[in-house]
Amino acid sequence: MATSYKRLWKLLIDKDMKKKDLAAAAGISTFTLSKMGKGENVTTEILGKICAALDCSIEDIMEFVPDEPKE
Repeated sequence: MATSYKRLWKLLIDKDMKKKDLAAAAGISTFTLSKMGKGENVTTEILGKICAALDCSIEDIMEFVPDEPKE
């Protein structure tokens, strides 16, 4: 399964925040946000910091999506 952070990016738009604003509010690096932009895994500690900064739950910022079937 792959990880999708599309919900996080939509939430940032709704809150009129930029990724650098989130990084500052959550105390995380822009490198971490770059990893998330590529759909790479990050620690649950990072996800917790983001949820605390945005006052939301984990389901509001990420989801697991099935892998594409291989032909």
